Amino acid sequence: MAGRGRPRDTGVEGRVLAAAAAEIRQGGYDALSIDRVAERAGVAKTTLYRRWASKAELVVALITNLREEVPFEPTNDPRGDLTELVTAIAANLAATPTSLIADLAAAAAREPRVGESVRALWAERHRAVTAVVAKAQEAGLVLDHVSPVVLVDQLVGPLYYRLLVTGEPLTPDYATTLVRSVLGPEEPQ
Repeated sequence: MAGRGRPRDTGVEGRVLAAAAAEIRQGGYDALSIDRVAERAGVAKTTLYRRWASKAELVVALITNLREEVPFEPTNDPRGDLTELVTAIAANLAATPTSLIADLAAAAAREPRVGESVRALWAERHRAVTAVVAKAQEAGLVLDHVSPVVLVDQLVGPLYYRLLVTGEPLTPDYATTLVRSVLGPEEPQ
């Protein structure tokens, strides 16, 4: 027996997230309106509420989507893994409007539900990257006294500092230099 009703539009989520991003860029999180997002995406408001019960949940979905654009599949090469990750994060941030990143960060700071969801979302990624740093420590790439958690902060924090504070470019060369600055120079083979 065939399913009832219209078939599900698989492009809805992408259109809605793009519309939400555009709305946040235009007016910030506080001005984000489900009505305008639905209108901009060309979907019914009920379609949004079936997937996201609130604008906070919609913003978390948007942040999740941004995170998923930076895949992380660790290998047996911790330096390469960290360089690839930092380079991918830098490229993703550079390709995303700064105002959107700033508004998403502000929403996470001001809205407890968004902040909790974002922290939970990133905790998983942070644990995976921290495990790679621990592996780098075992391989002698990171000194024993260094906290893997702090080292991850040292690799990612400067990207946001450049993006949101100094406005300097996030280039692949900067990402590689950042990893080299934190891990030290690569040993000759």
